Amino acid sequence: MTLQDQFAQAQADSKTLSERPDNMTMLKMYSLFKQGSSGDVQGERPGMTDFVGRAKWDAWNELKGTSQDDAQQQYIDLVEGLKD
Repeated sequence: MTLQDQFAQAQADSKTLSERPDNMTMLKMYSLFKQGSSGDVQGERPGMTDFVGRAKWDAWNELKGTSQDDAQQQYIDLVEGLKD
């Protein structure tokens, strides 16, 4: 199974977790997924009133420079750790 296949499987698995992860874990999953699928952060940082968008952008921005392969592996490992 290739890294891409494992990444796609982890994405599917993330939608069937028995319980929803806490917000910080969800943010980590989001940022690793975005880095793994799109690379470094893109676009402008959302404004002060968009708290959720700003938190997501900041989390993704913290991974700047992380290779897509590394981010995909970290995402896979995180999702695996959350499964029952």
